Amino acid sequence: MELSREQLRHISKSDLAKLGLNGVAYIRPMIVDNEQVFSVHAADGSQLGIVPSLEVAIIGLQEGDIQPVMLQ
Repeated sequence: MELSREQLRHISKSDLAKLGLNGVAYIRPMIVDNEQVFSVHAADGSQLGIVPSLEVAIIGLQEGDIQPVMLQ
């Protein structure tokens, strides 16, 4: 399935997940109780967890054969 740029701009979260992004999760830094932690999210945006360091997030995802992607 090949999509044009215009089609990709209007893709839904569920359609995005169907394109094989189940093996991708994104990591977002955040502040909780005045400390930096990292929130890990599935490709559909649902939160998978919060971890104390970027290293823990990356290692945990890689152990589950999930490709980490960092968001700012």
